[in-house]
Amino acid sequence: MREAPLPVSELPQERPGYPAPDAVAARRAASRAALGTYPERECRLGDGRSGAVRALRFNPGGAARGTVLHWHGGGYRLGSPEYAAPFAEALAAACDVEVICPEYRLAPEHPFPAGLIDGVAAIEGALALGVGRLILSGDSAGGGLAAGLAAICANRGIPLTGLILLSPWLDLTVTNACYAENAGSDPVFSGASAAEAADQYLQGHSAGDPMASPLFARVRGIPPTYQCVGAGEVLAADARAFHDRLTEAGRPVRLSVIPDMEHVAVMRSRDLAGAEQVFAEVTDFVRERVSD
Repeated sequence: MREAPLPVSELPQERPGYPAPDAVAARRAASRAALGTYPERECRLGDGRSGAVRALRFNPGGAARGTVLHWHGGGYRLGSPEYAAPFAEALAAACDVEVICPEYRLAPEHPFPAGLIDGVAAIEGALALGVGRLILSGDSAGGGLAAGLAAICANRGIPLTGLILLSPWLDLTVTNACYAENAGSDPVFSGASAAEAADQYLQGHSAGDPMASPLFARVRGIPPTYQCVGAGEVLAADARAFHDRLTEAGRPVRLSVIPDMEHVAVMRSRDLAGAEQVFAEVTDFVRERVSD
């Protein structure tokens, strides 16, 4: 499937981080307590710099028509594959695809580029399993990882079938106009929380590095892309800017801007406004991309 190995050796060297602040540790603990466990779905992917990557693997009832790798969100400092499991399980069943949710190391204990390196290992591991049609996917910060990994694959001539970005965080400079314009309409994310998360993730690394902020990456070769974002989100401008870059480069892209939809609603509850619309659009996109 691939023409050249992913360039793990070309990524920046890993750096030591620092312990998670009490507030971050408390949010992680609360999330773990609230989420289900899926021991029968656990697997290991690849053999990256830090060893194999833990993942949850959801298979359809019959033969898989393709594979989706989905990275969870959480500002690069929160979240786990278990958070994405309900979405992944539903997508696998709806589209007859395999959905794999890789784990990645979190900041501030593991700053950039640890998560990206783990993403490379996950892709290498998926390719080693012999997957055919491969779609990368992610929500929020996981969308940033997926977009950055898609750019790496494109630069190395590694074909992908598609890219799914759900309310993606693509620009860690935290300067887009929507941080101010939508400050009163986004109850989930904010400029202050984005700046704090970016600081804990980057720890002095340039926010303008395309590997950290894929909005600035070369987009030639990016696969057909589906994006969604709520019209009132602080990340709405990130999604629009990436859509414009892909369009200008002649890359197939769809951006769905949904009024009244909160940040990553489809990942949190299908009962939230816009969530069912997004899930339907994602399933349509996946089915189209893996159709014979």
